[in-house]
Amino acid sequence: MITRILGKQHALTVSAVGLGCMGFSHGYGPGPDHEEAVQLIRAAYDLGCTFFDTAEGYAAGENEKLVGEAIKPFRKYIILATKLHIPEDRKLESAIREHLDASLKRLDTDYVDLYYQHRVNQNVPVEEVAVVMGKLIDEGKIRGWGQSQATEEEIRRAHAVVPITAIQSEYSIMERMFEADVIPACRELGIGFVPFSPLGAGFLSGQYTSRDVYTGDDVRRVITRFSKENMDANQPLLDLLHRFADDKGATPAQISLAWMLHKWDFLAPIPGMRKVERMKENFGAVDVTLTDAEFQQLEAELARIEIHGNRTDEDIFKLKDMI
Repeated sequence: MITRILGKQHALTVSAVGLGCMGFSHGYGPGPDHEEAVQLIRAAYDLGCTFFDTAEGYAAGENEKLVGEAIKPFRKYIILATKLHIPEDRKLESAIREHLDASLKRLDTDYVDLYYQHRVNQNVPVEEVAVVMGKLIDEGKIRGWGQSQATEEEIRRAHAVVPITAIQSEYSIMERMFEADVIPACRELGIGFVPFSPLGAGFLSGQYTSRDVYTGDDVRRVITRFSKENMDANQPLLDLLHRFADDKGATPAQISLAWMLHKWDFLAPIPGMRKVERMKENFGAVDVTLTDAEFQQLEAELARIEIHGNRTDEDIFKLKDMI
């Protein structure tokens, strides 16, 4: 597995493709049982993955417990990321410290490599959050910090106080809104970028059709790009990916990941994977090399394709009333 460096002042070296662990606990319907999930996370490490992502909010902390157990045999050899939601009814520093201490206990570790603010609070100045994160870095409780789904302005304001290691936001061939400002700002400032849902919640794997039915807590019930109409309307994108994949002896998922790895050298996606064959496929994307000419051809053809549907936090919140 090749590696990427996230950030400058608080830099972290990670595998070029990491593992988003949320789906082992919730978000995509029934998953593997606990023991199988532990073994799958360990299989990812055996396949070269050194970048594992979780959050306190995933299954109310249960995902952190799972990840902590799974990575224990190789904790010091990997980069562990988790996230917190900052409550606004408490003193900021004490609230962040309390949340971090709870995460450390669940993860069974004494430090976190990368600690994200899961969403940027509109009523909490990012500069004040940065000050607290800087103290935690100085104390060795975290090695770097970041934001998720932040705006360019929020990133610049926070980074000016304590340098940010990475921004984690949605990014894929289907969702490119951050190419306009956030990703270029990260490049300018020396901040890593970590795409979540880099395969469009699985759409870009080409393994789902408009006939598939999603149940329970599967977020695809409310993500509009998975409606029958939008699935059918987005078929030209899959046709394009299949064509490039056939030419390269790869899969649509590998082309999707290879595309972003080619485009930005400070980026490390974290697809969710719950089967060893998917891990081999997605980690194998680092071996799919696009030439500059192939990349430019893909970009040109993508520019002519309209994407239908999206993924928003507001839509995902609706899932609570459906389960």
